[in-house]
Amino acid sequence: MNLMKMMFSVILMMGTLISISAYSWINIWIGLEINLMAFLPLINADNMKQSSEVSMKYFLVQVSGSMFILFSFILSLINLGSINELISMSQLIFNSAIFLKMGAAPFHFWYPEIVEGLSWMNILILMTWQKIAPMILVMYNFQMNIYFCMIILISMTVSGIKSWNQTSIKKIMALSSINHIGWMTSTMFLNQSLWMFYFLIYLLISVTLILMFNKYNTSNMKDLFMLMNNNKTTKLFFFLNLISLGGIPPFLGFLPKWMILNNLIMNNMTLLALMMVMLTLLSLFIYLRMMMQSLIIKSYNKKMYFKSYESFPIYFLNWINIAGLIVFTIIPNMY
Repeated sequence: MNLMKMMFSVILMMGTLISISAYSWINIWIGLEINLMAFLPLINADNMKQSSEVSMKYFLVQVSGSMFILFSFILSLINLGSINELISMSQLIFNSAIFLKMGAAPFHFWYPEIVEGLSWMNILILMTWQKIAPMILVMYNFQMNIYFCMIILISMTVSGIKSWNQTSIKKIMALSSINHIGWMTSTMFLNQSLWMFYFLIYLLISVTLILMFNKYNTSNMKDLFMLMNNNKTTKLFFFLNLISLGGIPPFLGFLPKWMILNNLIMNNMTLLALMMVMLTLLSLFIYLRMMMQSLIIKSYNKKMYFKSYESFPIYFLNWINIAGLIVFTIIPNMY
């Protein structure tokens, strides 16, 4: 089983690399399909109750996106009507298909449901690695227009509102991922290096949180309350990572958002930056409510201890997250 997972993980990475380094559209499509066919066995390897259902849903959604991508390629080659109209229409269909494949709103209908049926490690893959190829493909023909502004604002609005009544931590993390898609989309056209920096910090915070959830098999709020009330160190690290994910200073998650807002304002997109800040407060409210509930609500059960000798990687990632903003602030000022 481990050998099979390793093999399909390598194929998964190879499909993404083929897509982002291809010179022709057909090779891009082939890379996306290789990536899809490698991720489906990883889903079925979870041996969870919903694995078959989730793999079928994911397959149908991704195949639908691939179909629209091929349709956009064909449409761009048809010599009917105005060339400019055809190009704009094919770009609109292509970008919509790519946003469907990555789960951005308003094409997010499948994303929280599929995340709910996955294991934590596959959720990590879906939230991080599976977004690299679609986002880089969007960069190839990205223009900051009304369409992309609507995608950004709808993603941030939907993720904030739909998180309010959620008790599943998996769905909260999925909706948080949709919120971060909006932030990363806003900086694709202006500064691609800043997009990479944001993605790396988002990857670090997501890995830290998901390793903690996976270690203690935490999937809903009740499990979280039991864990928080019996493990003080875990409670501290969880709170710090959660508010870092929300972008509150002085933690590492604040730095890329600060840089994106600065970049948007310098490019005369002050209104978009203001609306992004206001809509992010919706998600931040959810994180703060989770913290307050775990501080107030007591849930008695057998105690679970956070053993340090088993969790050195988690400790190390948490300390990077806590001290990261200080390091990134001090080092540039030394030169």
